[in-house]
Amino acid sequence: MTDPEFLDLAERALQAVELACDRINEETDADIDNQRVGGMITITFASGSQIVINLQKPLHEIWLAARAGGYHYRWVDGQWQDTKGGPCFFANLSMQASAQSGLALDFPAP
Repeated sequence: MTDPEFLDLAERALQAVELACDRINEETDADIDNQRVGGMITITFASGSQIVINLQKPLHEIWLAARAGGYHYRWVDGQWQDTKGGPCFFANLSMQASAQSGLALDFPAP
């Protein structure tokens, strides 16, 4: 994968996260705040806990840091796959956000 290909795919993923945060705030009582600075999004929940998503451009990876731990994702077979065999990025983000908010939250893949 080239750098421009990575940046295009990663940007789509970050935009999907931002759109999902907006939708969640409109449709649920989750009251989450998302802030983006360049290639990093910080999602803050009402409890004060956070999830941080950031791009690791040299590695062509997306990293997700949640209360449960840190996860690394690479683009494989049309989705962001966990480098250690765990759930794909959007499935894991949904699980981690649900756990940290106490509500069932859905972050669908674009």
